[in-house]
Amino acid sequence: MTRTRAAWGVVLIAAAMAVGTEVRDLRGVAAAQRVPRVPAPVFEVDPGWPVLPNSWKTGNVTSVAVGPNDHVWFSHRSRMLPDAQKAQAAPPILEFDERGRFVTGWGGDAPGFDWPGSEHGIFVDGQGNVWLTGSGPDGGAPTRVKDNMVLKFTNAGKFLLQIGGRGQPGGNHDTKNLDRAADVDVYAATKEAFVADGYGNRRVIVFDAETGAFKRMWGAFGNPPDSDPPTPLPGTPAPAGAQAGGGAASEPARDLEGPGSPHFGNRVHGIRVSRDGLVYVADRSNRRVQVFTVDGMFVDQVFINRSGPSAITAAGLAFSPAPDQTYMYVADFGNSHVVVVHRRTLEVLYQFGARSSRPGDFQGLHHLAADSMGNLYTAEVAPGNRAQRFAFKGLSSVLPPNAVPADAR
Repeated sequence: MTRTRAAWGVVLIAAAMAVGTEVRDLRGVAAAQRVPRVPAPVFEVDPGWPVLPNSWKTGNVTSVAVGPNDHVWFSHRSRMLPDAQKAQAAPPILEFDERGRFVTGWGGDAPGFDWPGSEHGIFVDGQGNVWLTGSGPDGGAPTRVKDNMVLKFTNAGKFLLQIGGRGQPGGNHDTKNLDRAADVDVYAATKEAFVADGYGNRRVIVFDAETGAFKRMWGAFGNPPDSDPPTPLPGTPAPAGAQAGGGAASEPARDLEGPGSPHFGNRVHGIRVSRDGLVYVADRSNRRVQVFTVDGMFVDQVFINRSGPSAITAAGLAFSPAPDQTYMYVADFGNSHVVVVHRRTLEVLYQFGARSSRPGDFQGLHHLAADSMGNLYTAEVAPGNRAQRFAFKGLSSVLPPNAVPADAR
């Protein structure tokens, strides 16, 4: 199935719901079959990147972003460090140059705004402003105060804007607050902030990037956000009245055919807007990336490792820097892979990485970003707790030795 044009979005949804539709899937094939359908970008890990000063330590590295000057930013959870290392905790927001040399660090609780209890997403817009989301209490008791806000700062850490507020009412129809939003992207053409919302809600919500005013929102396939209670986070008590036998920690049943769930799952985990005005959304527990126009019309989707082994895959998204943003990179959280996709056709070309602590592998691959030279940066939460840099080595018709080829059906 080729990428469906936006004008056919409603027809595609109706057909998919009525009779099912062909969908793409990433399936491993023999390792000897190393010829992608089109030339693909290849990378080499830089094991010496970055260099932390002052013997600093980082906790869960949750997200990574690249600014307009190619400086690399990442967020981490200093509160997650062991007590013996907390005196060496790095500031929660860190900036490095492209060589991995430390530039600045800032962040934390201060008057005038609600700093996240659990740092999650980071994005740097075209003006160099830094946007943050929070997911607290990520996996904690539902009675704890929630991070129901998005924050905007200058690159020096000066507070500019807060949308929503800590502990404020949320829900899939609240137009002022989030519910543990996972990611944000700012589309310069419309001056709008697109938010993947996220851990408690199941929607995309759009705000004016200057004023924070609500603009619009949608759910999976461009439908209105569903009003069902969100799936409880693992380890939390089931809500009152929940059906017997439905464990709180269970994931939705894993579908292997057809268009997939009509709703986003928990978590709506990553979001990126391309230069040509398409919104890509990482629907993690449904193991797919859905594509929309900026107005919320469904365009197409691609499944990422739909058949497993992990039931949670598409977590973070990034685009290659060419003018047409030829390639999309997807962080497969559960299977510890970076998945390389042709952005316009959504053809999966190959994937790389394995679950280990070795440089170039991943443990908890969460978000990623690319710079103007095509280099790729990754962020790993527990147990990885690190950022990595992958140097772009060019396009190749022969995949690298660590590649896992893909069969797009």
